[in-house]
Amino acid sequence: MIQNFIHTISKLTMGTSATASIIAEEGRVTLRRFLKHRKRTKRIDREIERSKIEVEELANFNPENVRPITLPLALISQIQRSGGSLLSQLFDGHSEVYPHPHELMLGYKKKYVWPRLDLNEPPERWFRVLFENMVIKHAREGYKKGKEDKESFPFSFNPYLQRKIFLEYVDSAQPLTLRTVLDAYMTSYFGAWLNNQNNTGHKKIVTAFTPRLSFKQENMDFFFEVYPDGRLISLIRDPRNWYPSALRHGPKLYRDIKLALLQWNESAQAMLRNNKLYGDRIRLLKFEDLVDKTEAVMRYLAKFLDIEFVDILLEPTFNKSPIKAHTSFKAENHGIIGGTQSRYKTLTESELDTIEEMTAELYSRVLKEVVSF
Repeated sequence: MIQNFIHTISKLTMGTSATASIIAEEGRVTLRRFLKHRKRTKRIDREIERSKIEVEELANFNPENVRPITLPLALISQIQRSGGSLLSQLFDGHSEVYPHPHELMLGYKKKYVWPRLDLNEPPERWFRVLFENMVIKHAREGYKKGKEDKESFPFSFNPYLQRKIFLEYVDSAQPLTLRTVLDAYMTSYFGAWLNNQNNTGHKKIVTAFTPRLSFKQENMDFFFEVYPDGRLISLIRDPRNWYPSALRHGPKLYRDIKLALLQWNESAQAMLRNNKLYGDRIRLLKFEDLVDKTEAVMRYLAKFLDIEFVDILLEPTFNKSPIKAHTSFKAENHGIIGGTQSRYKTLTESELDTIEEMTAELYSRVLKEVVSF
């Protein structure tokens, strides 16, 4: 479509040879990008159009009652299988928190790249970049996160309503900044989550988990540029227990133990770098402390985020309902699993030796920087 348009218009003004040259140098790049992202765009458009009918049936809903969210973001980020989902779920029921319920996936095309937004582009483009496709799946099938978990929870979400709230927020915002756009997105996300049970109370912060986002300094520079009042929490897990969990979760991704440990090392090195660069805005924690000393850790984090400590911080929930752990292993009960500390028993002596050789020195350095309980 784009190529034909360029071809037709250019023939009238420059001739066939010049047109071919332009298409070769510029048009094909534009066309490839268009075709690559067209499927995602069509899906978003389809869902918005479908949900428009549903929002028209919400006779009691008044978009003017949506609460603007201009709060700082507390980001939880490190390598997968290190407790990020658990910590996110512990914040879920707190009355002073807007808890993002799933992994925060703003970084289209990859969730672990902080979104690059051009304020010169139209707001519709910003919305399409930031829109999280996972809400479509959860709205249709219910929310669940654990691989072995058959339990799901109702998740009522309306994409048409989200776009409406987002565009109206941006249209009325002055001055227009990157923070304004992110505030518009958070306002639209929680405004379109229709069965959110934690939408009242005096809110102080938004919490969210995105694995690997903290790896790159560029991501963190962008994050703190948008959220100078933001916070970063990173968890480190003993590599001997991390590797069996990672391998079970992603056998193709982590089957080569040395390549897997290089990724663990990258996460650990990022923690040291971020701790040095961003000072009081970051906290490093041990996964093992979160599991074994949950109350001490959550009391500490409540103070760090300037929220009141309440007992709901001790129980992982989704939309205030108890939820099973997001584990690679089978979880029978709700709550925190203590057996995560002995995953190393599934490894061979050779694997344990490799882990010791590749991670011991770096792990020791990070442990010197983590909060002690």
